[in-house]
Amino acid sequence: MDTWDGFVEACKRCRNCSLCETRTNVVVGRGTNLKAPVMFIGEGPGEQEDIEGSAFVGRAGKLLDLALEALMFEPGHYYIANIVKCRPPGNRVPSEAEAQACLPWLRYQVKYIKPSIIVCLGSTAARHIIDKGFKITQGRGTWIEMPGYFSILPTYHPSAVLRDPGKKMDFFQDLKQVRTRIQAQDLW
Repeated sequence: MDTWDGFVEACKRCRNCSLCETRTNVVVGRGTNLKAPVMFIGEGPGEQEDIEGSAFVGRAGKLLDLALEALMFEPGHYYIANIVKCRPPGNRVPSEAEAQACLPWLRYQVKYIKPSIIVCLGSTAARHIIDKGFKITQGRGTWIEMPGYFSILPTYHPSAVLRDPGKKMDFFQDLKQVRTRIQAQDLW
């Protein structure tokens, strides 16, 4: 996998777990800039993402897009990926085995894109990127520094905000922190 296209083709051929048996499309991610300063990482594709083959295009993605637009993010400022590249049946949380089978793909994406900031969208992303015991309700909105690599900010998954509108302000404030840090570090 020397090129991004080679990586995408390898993902499409992946048979490392049973999720490949029920997928319509492999969902590698979404973004126009493969060197974006910010990378959002969610849990996994939903039904609409599986149909379209692109990350965060359903209701949760539309909420994320609206929040990012309100904060003046442009599509070239970020890339969006997930822990798993194939939709878990019924939109269930990916199993540990499924996540472990897919994490090498995500690691490749992070290594290739080299973001300065990673935003973990929800507890599944945070538990696989930050720590297995991470609690999103306790740790969201707090920066985690990985000197020499990137900064991580965990926040709620947009689908959680859709289910519980009381989380909307915290979600928006977390994204505002990302924008503030980007401006302070002159990453745009």
